[in-house]
Amino acid sequence: MSYWTKDPQAVLDYRFDWAQWLAAGETITAHTVTVPAGLAKDSDSATSTAVTVWLSGGTAGVDYAVGCRVTTSQGRTDERTIVIAVRER
Repeated sequence: MSYWTKDPQAVLDYRFDWAQWLAAGETITAHTVTVPAGLAKDSDSATSTAVTVWLSGGTAGVDYAVGCRVTTSQGRTDERTIVIAVRER
């Protein structure tokens, strides 16, 4: 699991990269990003190998688990989680 730190006032992008996991010619065909209450998902988008989510807000001192689930062109699914530690910086 990856850990990232952000300030409560920051609006930052976080990338979930599946390039090394995908088979040759396999692509991401669908994705879902899950963000807990208190942290805001401003937007998300995907390429054939990665998903990027833009996050804002959060309460200083709180850690948030953000999940990303993908489905691929070969019908496989995977889910990864990152932890966003919100801290005054």
